[in-house]
Amino acid sequence: MRRAQGLAGVVALVAVWWLLAVTVFAGGGAVPTPWAVLAGMGDDGWAFYGPNVIATVSAAAQGFLWGNGLAIGVALLVLLVPRLEAVATQLAVISYCVPLLAIGPIVLVVFGGEATVVFLAAISVFFTTLIGALLGLRSADQAGLDLVTVYGGGRLARLRYVQVISALPSTFAGLRISAPSALLGAIIGEYLGSNDQGLGVSLMISQQQFQVPRTWGLALVAGLIAGLGYAVVALVARVVTPWSKGEAQ
Repeated sequence: MRRAQGLAGVVALVAVWWLLAVTVFAGGGAVPTPWAVLAGMGDDGWAFYGPNVIATVSAAAQGFLWGNGLAIGVALLVLLVPRLEAVATQLAVISYCVPLLAIGPIVLVVFGGEATVVFLAAISVFFTTLIGALLGLRSADQAGLDLVTVYGGGRLARLRYVQVISALPSTFAGLRISAPSALLGAIIGEYLGSNDQGLGVSLMISQQQFQVPRTWGLALVAGLIAGLGYAVVALVARVVTPWSKGEAQ
């Protein structure tokens, strides 16, 4: 039922887009029809989109792994050393609140090149996953924790057998949101001119040259990749945490 509703929403969105393109924005050229965008994408082909998509997805994937790995590591460290919670939380909030466009040029000057793209992708996912992991680790069932303690288990045993398992659903919830966020961070990094190719670079060039159908096509591809990343993580979460299937939906 939800899939049917989602498909109906997509069809309605495309219909509204088409209607606006041939009525309100007709003749202006700023809003091409969906067919014009698809035709432009077909003309550009894989020779144009392939290298740009690979460059952006590669950097976003690296940032996704680094940012989420650091977030989960910090969450585990906070659980083992509670005194670090205030510092870790403040750093996470700062990373979330500081605009990427504000720190991007600084990171570009310090690191340069592809490292900037990876860094911005990593910082885009850190806060969400850290909070999800912390909430999950704290949601462990007290009875399970007491049972491990009764059998002689210490803090690490409680973490391994109870808390980590309890944290999986909320951690995966953070990871689902992180997938599109990592792509956005990578595109912003490329948009700042820190790379020679990628969706962000191509978007900037297309805007400067007023290639409207190509600009829309690049935006559409970026949206599809972000949605695919979300869906892949959601599928992995469904396989790894089948007991939380109802909550994930």
